[in-house]
Amino acid sequence: MTIPSDVSSIDAIIHAAYDVISGPAGARRDWDRERSLFLPGARLIPTATVPGRNDVDLAPLLLDVEEYIQRVEPLFAEKDFYETEVARRTEQFGQIAQVWSTYESRHREDDPEPFMRGINSFQLFHDGSRWWIVNIYWQHESAAHPIPAKYEGNDSSG
Repeated sequence: MTIPSDVSSIDAIIHAAYDVISGPAGARRDWDRERSLFLPGARLIPTATVPGRNDVDLAPLLLDVEEYIQRVEPLFAEKDFYETEVARRTEQFGQIAQVWSTYESRHREDDPEPFMRGINSFQLFHDGSRWWIVNIYWQHESAAHPIPAKYEGNDSSG
């Protein structure tokens, strides 16, 4: 079920993407809402550790929307999870947009410090009537890969 306000602008679709995955442990997420944000064939691509490989510490894990839901649903059943955007850089040309969205993840909404931070790279498409997420590609912050200062604040351009 598409909520028209979720897909009416870049800001709205990014907000909806974070909102739909956030909530207390055991609370069923609105997966139909999640599905409605993504263009058919879209990918969610976390960078993940590669078991048994010492030559690479992270590699893209290509998931479709259903595979993503299957991957995170057990985690959300066990732990509170709240993810919020804290900074954004947007570039747009015609009907396409690239959004670098810095996020923080918390176990409780009122946790003073996040347990994780990172950057989501959203690729978006406007079909003339609404925005669609084509891909989300992300990496968590680590000691080896801290978030660069330019992604700590908002600086939209297009």
